[in-house]
Amino acid sequence: MEQFAIRPVRTDEWQKVKALRLEALADPLAHMAFLESVEDAAAKPDAYWQERARGAAEGVHVRQFIAETPDGKWVGSVSAFVEPVGGADFLERTVDIDQGHLVGVYVRPEWRGRGLTDALFAAALDWAWSLEEPRLERVRLFVHEDNARAGGFYRRYGFRPSGLVIPKPGDPAAKELEYVFPRPAPAARD
Repeated sequence: MEQFAIRPVRTDEWQKVKALRLEALADPLAHMAFLESVEDAAAKPDAYWQERARGAAEGVHVRQFIAETPDGKWVGSVSAFVEPVGGADFLERTVDIDQGHLVGVYVRPEWRGRGLTDALFAAALDWAWSLEEPRLERVRLFVHEDNARAGGFYRRYGFRPSGLVIPKPGDPAAKELEYVFPRPAPAARD
């Protein structure tokens, strides 16, 4: 079985960040999973992708993790960012709890079902729980109401529906369901 490594992106990898994002946006299920089109993303200048990679590699409140094969091929990605209490979320609503937010989940079709998404999520959650300021109380994500495969994975991984349902930005007829993963309790000491 081919192996992979999970690691954060590096600043100088902006071209790979761009290529994987465009591939993700071209996926047949992209309309349910992402808020931007492949055409809009492809039209962005190189400076945008350079800044995106820099922020995901060096930013204090954001991190992008990739799955990489031994020959350097990127086969999956997830990004995590901080939503601090009092700040505004992507819907411009005030955040009432320090939380992380997972976005941009993508695994190449031929790599799905091999544990890669589990490994990406583990890295993203480890990073979220490692932050000292702010100390995140939970991590959330949103899933399209019709994306049963993703919803099933999130529940299997330990995310639970919060009950919050929002209209999908850009498509108010569709609904997005919020799933949350609470901060794990500290391990008991002997």
